[in-house]
Order: sequence, then structure tokens, then C-alpha cells
Amino acid sequence: MSLKRSWVDSANAPDTDFPLNNLPYGAFAVGDGAHCGVAIGEMILDVTRLETDGRIEILPGAGPVLAGGDWTAFMALGPEAWARLRAALTEMLAEGADEAGMLAGYLVAQAEARMVMPFRVSEFTDFYAGKHHATNVGTMFRGPENALPANWLSMPIGYNGRASSVVVSGTDVVRPHGQLKGPDDALPRFAPSARFDFELELGAVVGRPSDGPVSVAQADEMIFGYVLLNDWSARDIQAWEYQPLGPFQSKATATTMSPWIVPRAALEPFRVSTPDRERELLPYLQEPGPMLYDIALEVGLAPEGKPETLIARTNYREMYFSAAQQLAHHTSSGCPMRVGDLLGSGTISGPEKDARGALLELSWGGSEPVTLVTGETRSFLEDGDTVTLRGAARGNGYRIGFGACTGTVMPARDLPDRATN
Repeated sequence: MSLKRSWVDSANAPDTDFPLNNLPYGAFAVGDGAHCGVAIGEMILDVTRLETDGRIEILPGAGPVLAGGDWTAFMALGPEAWARLRAALTEMLAEGADEAGMLAGYLVAQAEARMVMPFRVSEFTDFYAGKHHATNVGTMFRGPENALPANWLSMPIGYNGRASSVVVSGTDVVRPHGQLKGPDDALPRFAPSARFDFELELGAVVGRPSDGPVSVAQADEMIFGYVLLNDWSARDIQAWEYQPLGPFQSKATATTMSPWIVPRAALEPFRVSTPDRERELLPYLQEPGPMLYDIALEVGLAPEGKPETLIARTNYREMYFSAAQQLAHHTSSGCPMRVGDLLGSGTISGPEKDARGALLELSWGGSEPVTLVTGETRSFLEDGDTVTLRGAARGNGYRIGFGACTGTVMPARDLPDRATN
């Protein structure tokens, strides 16, 4: 597929994340509250105002849908409404459209907008479904012979995270406190994490509910769109707490999400198959066709007031289990899914050293620090460091991007003396 040209000139630039082919959904703050918007080039089309002014009807008979300032109610309308709005906006924003003069008054410059959460997160589930990442981490802690748990090749492993700590890009992240116990410590101590890390992930946004098991094909149709995700991780807190039930407080600090939800329809031309499998999957997890996407990903790290270093480049096609398989597995017990559920892919790493999606891997547990363009090194994140995730699927003369997913690490809070206060 080639570039679809728009009367919004900046949407035709080959390096924009937001051509007419994309039209991702976001929410931004204005004087009268949050509005729903669609990114087009360097601009945002204010779809809430379009609906309020009667310029567009989201779904006949549905009434006002976008007045709440996020896309949750729209997502709940289902695929018919999703396709209808996307088709209408594509036609209205296309080069030569009769509506160009009218719509120009509904455009807001992205540079002047403050992005907010684009939907209400119902639940957050994080998976561990990247084979290169799981193999690297397992090798570090258990040796190459026992790198992957016995169940890993048979199902997407995951854990229930915290929806309450999912934040939009640009939100600062405070270094967490927790129980730490080093190899020379007789007992744990309570202190700020010294091994704070990022995780490069893709998040799937569930737009349709379920009330029982669904197939992989049905799960794929339930996905409204995708976001970039940084699931911040305190590795030293995790090392002490994770036996026997897995991560808890080490993963509860924050999960940063890109402000734009890229619709599944925009990614259709970029579908690819999962890697070859060493073990046949059970029938309920087998794919009816390509379920991954060819999305190039990168991670930038910038110390406070200093230039950024690109420290990792990888691709979503490296995943072993797709979001649709993760969602199908999630429902296999009868677990109901809700509109606004968010599924994290797990850390996305590739086979090369510079394709590792976390500092834990890049620095090999701290033994091989990463050198930045400033000459500084990092084994784990320091206060003031800004981490930026970027991603885009690349077509013929255009790209489908997510915008930046950015967070800055702030110093740990001063805590009161628990014994006297």
C-alpha cells in the first residue's frame, strides 16, 4: 500500500508518524476539559468538537459518544462504529475533500496540545512472551541449560498488573522504594531501588468484552488498537520478592503508555507470521494466519540536560506469542475481558546485543555497562534519565507511527520515619 495523500500538508511528509493511512486516536487537554482527537501530520483533528457541532455522527442513534473526553465509550460501540468513523475521517481528510475548509477550524497543533490518557484502563496484564528476552534473563539467573521454564514454549506466561499506575507519555516516574536484599545482607532493608529499569513493550487495547473463551481469530477482532508501553521495573526489588508468586511491587510503580492508539486497521498491511516453533501449540492457541506485525522499535536514553543515545533497536516481529494469542489464553479459563483492558506484550528483544529491550539485558545484569554518547555509562537508570520509546511500521513512502513514549526518572521520595510518625 502507498501513501494516502491529505490536504493537511504535514501528513504527506515521508517521515511523519501520522499520515492519512494511520489516523490514531488520542485525547488532549483544552480549556473546557479533555477532547478526543485524531492525529494527522503535525496536527490533531478535534473529533469531540466535530461531534458536538453536529459535523459528524459517530453511529446513527448512538447519541453523543465523545463528550467524556476519551475513547472508552466509542470503543464499546464495536467494530461497526470503528470502521464507520475511520472511513468518514479518511474521506474528509483526503486530498481534494470538500470538507477541507470546514475542518481546518477543528485542527489543533500537536506542539500546543497536552496529551492525556486516551482511554480508561480497566485492567492491566503483562506478559513474558519474547523468547530472546526470556532466554537472556533465564540464562543470567539459571544458566543456559534451564533458561526457559518448562511451560514457556506452550503458553504465553503473564501476571496481573496495576491499571491504577498506567500513565500517559510525558509523566515523570518516581524511583520506588522497596525491600532489598543483597547477597551479603542477612536481612532485607527498605530503600530506593538501585537497579531501576525500562522494558520496551507493545500494548494491545481491548475494545470488545468477552464472557467466556474466545479463539485466536476472535481475540484478534477484539483488539481496538496498539500503543507503545514502557513497563518500568525495579530489578532489585523483584529479585527478593518474586519467589514464589512472581513480580508484585517491583512492577507497580508505573507503566508509561504512548498517547496515541494506532488502530488495528492501520497495521493490517504489516502482518507477519510468528517465528518457527520448537513445540506444537495446543489447538486453542494455534494461529489462523499471521498475527504479528513488522514494527521497527527503538529506545533512546538521555541523561538530564544531555543528548540522547539510541541504545536499542528491535522489531515486534521477534515476539513468540502475539497479542491475539495472549488474549485468547487469558480468556481460556472463562476470565471475562472488559472494554479498556490493556495487555503488555512483554519485553521485545532481538537476537543481537543492541536489540535487547531492557537495561538488564543490555548491561547483562550490570556486568557490561552501556556507554552513552556523552561518555557516561549505564547499568541501570539514574535519576534525571529520560527514556523514550519509538516505533513505526514502514510502508511505501509512509510510516505508521505511535509518537514518542517518554518518561523521566525522578529521585525517590523522602519517606517519614515510620517508627515515630
